[in-house]
Amino acid sequence: MTKAKIYQDNYWQSEDDLKLHYRDYPSDSGKTPIICVPGLTRNVRDFEHLGPWMNGERRIIMVNLRGRGESEYANDSATYNPKIYVADIVKLMNEIDLPKAVFFGTSLGGIVTMLMAAMHPGRVAGALLNDIGPEIDQRGLDRIGEYVGQGRSFDTWAHAARDLAETGGEIFPDYSLKDWIAFAKKVYRMNSSGRIKLDYDMKISEPFESKGGGNEAMWRILEALKNLPTLILRGELSDLFSDATARKMMNNLERGELVTVARVGHAPSLEEPTSLDAIAALLQRVD
Repeated sequence: MTKAKIYQDNYWQSEDDLKLHYRDYPSDSGKTPIICVPGLTRNVRDFEHLGPWMNGERRIIMVNLRGRGESEYANDSATYNPKIYVADIVKLMNEIDLPKAVFFGTSLGGIVTMLMAAMHPGRVAGALLNDIGPEIDQRGLDRIGEYVGQGRSFDTWAHAARDLAETGGEIFPDYSLKDWIAFAKKVYRMNSSGRIKLDYDMKISEPFESKGGGNEAMWRILEALKNLPTLILRGELSDLFSDATARKMMNNLERGELVTVARVGHAPSLEEPTSLDAIAALLQRVD
């Protein structure tokens, strides 16, 4: 028997007429909904476990940023930038009559979350910043720069999984081959010819900023979250987001909580028991 789908696949139109995709896990609870925003090369599948986990207790919307997953690719690669992503998400919120949401942002999605709070006060009810902050370590950026936009493809899921394990084994050192195959199915897709390819527009690499370090503008933007329930989630082994940056952020957040996920790099999958417990605690603080 086929398992019933508990979400709806929906679309909205950007200001520059791109057809953008989101998953909508409905709820009639009346609680503040969640909007999930993935990382640079990622898509809604990073969050798909949260739908069954939430079990209808709260509406969850998972967006595919332009150029990822089932969202259309942009004609101009310069529009692959956080401020445009914010504008896209605001347009979605307006179309579905959603005045505010709790934002879950992984990596780039966390930058989008911080910008959303700064540019559109009142639309963010709480935030999860998953392994990201106003300062980014150069080591992690260099690693990302080595693979972003490199369009590898594979014949089988096992081959794709083994490649991920070879290039990113330090992120999830305890993963088995079965875990890496599940991970590959989030990152890759099978095309019409049966090849397994990365599920994003290779042109997202063109505006990629490869310089790390401090960013005073982003520290000022973080202030928009100062009085909001905020969870900072950090992978213990992260090469992108240091413990020092996470603790500095806590000094700037009146309602912040810092949780470190053991034996994980950049970024926690949000499937770890530690992550799920922290998310549950954040949502209690929101409502």
